[in-house]
Amino acid sequence: MPRASVNVAVISLAILGFVLTQIIFYPGIMTFDARYVYSFIKTGAGDWQSPVMTWLWALIDPVAPGSASMFLLISTTYWLAFALTALAIAPRSPPIAIALPLLALFPPALCLVGVIWRDVLLAGTWLLAAALAFHAADRRGTARHLLQIVALILTAFGVLLRPNALVAAPLLAIYALWPNGFTFGRAILLYLPVAGILYALIPLTYYKLLNATRDHPLQSFMVFDLGGITHFSKINVFPVQWSAEQDDLLKNGCYKPTLWDIYWTQEPCKFVMTRLEGEKIFGTQVLTDAWIKAIREHPRAYLRHRTAFMTTLLTGRNLAMWTADLDDWSKSVFPDRPAFNAFRSMHDALQKTLLFRGWLWLGACIALALAALRDRRTPEGAFVIGVCGSGVLYVLTLFPVGVAPDFRFVYWAVLAAIAGAAVFFAQRRTA
Repeated sequence: MPRASVNVAVISLAILGFVLTQIIFYPGIMTFDARYVYSFIKTGAGDWQSPVMTWLWALIDPVAPGSASMFLLISTTYWLAFALTALAIAPRSPPIAIALPLLALFPPALCLVGVIWRDVLLAGTWLLAAALAFHAADRRGTARHLLQIVALILTAFGVLLRPNALVAAPLLAIYALWPNGFTFGRAILLYLPVAGILYALIPLTYYKLLNATRDHPLQSFMVFDLGGITHFSKINVFPVQWSAEQDDLLKNGCYKPTLWDIYWTQEPCKFVMTRLEGEKIFGTQVLTDAWIKAIREHPRAYLRHRTAFMTTLLTGRNLAMWTADLDDWSKSVFPDRPAFNAFRSMHDALQKTLLFRGWLWLGACIALALAALRDRRTPEGAFVIGVCGSGVLYVLTLFPVGVAPDFRFVYWAVLAAIAGAAVFFAQRRTA
């Protein structure tokens, strides 16, 4: 098939996919997190949710006020990223290039495009960054440099959306700087300096440029850890004393390896955050010191807690596509839309299968990154290592800092595995 025909087919399929996404999801599904982010446009942003997302939403909101503006951005980024990746592999393997936009319709990937979460925007943004870097590998001069600069900006933007992406971002940034090949020496030499630059961007952007208030989001996983350590060690490690009933709940009744909200908003254990906030402990060094001391004195309990959480994240049947109406939890969003209901039925059926288990996508990224090592000095090998390697690092970072096991937290690994597999097998066809 002539290359021009392949390109037309890829672009046409991507446009059709974008249109189908609008038919299913428009104007996007608002979640609690998204509602908070949007409300901060008027009240001023804190750092619990990304203030950068609030700034961006305020910027694009006049295009289509409310959820629609962010949904259009997310879905456009998603389909543009897959289209550009497919166009880059078209000369190597036309069949795989044409298949890639169809794979983008795969429910584990498409199901979150209509849900407004920063995790979804991050994954689409990073895939777009990788696609631009992939195109830069075949270019020289100004065009190459511009593509690389945009890719680096998008990589940094992902960190500003989700600071826990800091560990995974340097690998993607190094790929964007050298898209023609991957070398271990370069990666080892530059990883920490790149991570340092990205780390410095967070306070500079949050507090200097956007004037965000400090809500101490890092201490959420500390509270979760203190609860887990208390449960497994049967010793109260919180920096406060509880009543006998509360102490028994913390040791035997509260803990679940699912989310930290059980200590914040859910009965019968929300007394924990009520007390920590009421006594001005949350957000202070007192809580941090208690967390450090608890890990030091009860390392086995800490590891049991963190292993239980990671097992839940990777093997559990966790929340994927959000479907509840925030204003009436007894109702579903878009109840009278046939396309959405048909897709939701497909999602619900597949959610019972391995396709919605985090370990599958983590494993796929690990396998692809390892398999690509033999081709690491080629653009294709560098792409797979950069994308899938960052997917692996992103998921593994959740072991120490994860506070909820939703499928969205492994979503970058899903997109990385799909795109990485397409590029990997396109390389195999031409090898």
